Amino acid sequence: MRAVIASIATVAALAGLSVPAASQDAGGEKVNQLIIYGDDPCPQGSADEIVICARKDEGERFRIPESLRESISPQNEAWTNRVVAYEMVGRSGTMSCSPSGAGGWTGCAQKLIDTAYAEKREGGDVRFSELIAAERARRLSTLDADAAETQKRVEALEKEYMERQRQKDDAAASSAEANQPLPEPK
Repeated sequence: MRAVIASIATVAALAGLSVPAASQDAGGEKVNQLIIYGDDPCPQGSADEIVICARKDEGERFRIPESLRESISPQNEAWTNRVVAYEMVGRSGTMSCSPSGAGGWTGCAQKLIDTAYAEKREGGDVRFSELIAAERARRLSTLDADAAETQKRVEALEKEYMERQRQKDDAAASSAEANQPLPEPK
């Protein structure tokens, strides 16, 4: 009995160990996605962090999110959608997505694709991937200008260093000439 309790305690202790999540792997920059309302300012991120702010109207601040406002119950379906569904009742055969008829299964994938694109087109959600791509493009657009400015600073510092080195060499040469003994008179 004690052996069983000890093994259960060991399993429980091992289960308590934390395993790093896959999203914590070192990779690229950190992306912080925020939804802000009205005229609220978008917080600034650090150099290795992209902050994306999706701005919504002030009236949306305390409302239920759009994706949760609608009901998918059959009672809330529009009559036009019901009529379209009745038109599809008798279809069978190729590209019909029906279990009857030869090749009826062939239209199911296309039906799923069409439904997904329709939802995507009509969806009111914020498209964070487009905002992230725009922020990355903005950061990359300043890369050449920043590099050119850094190059100018480096060249100016090198020029100053070379000038100081030349002055030091000239001073050393003139002091060497001054320290030479004069030739004996004849």
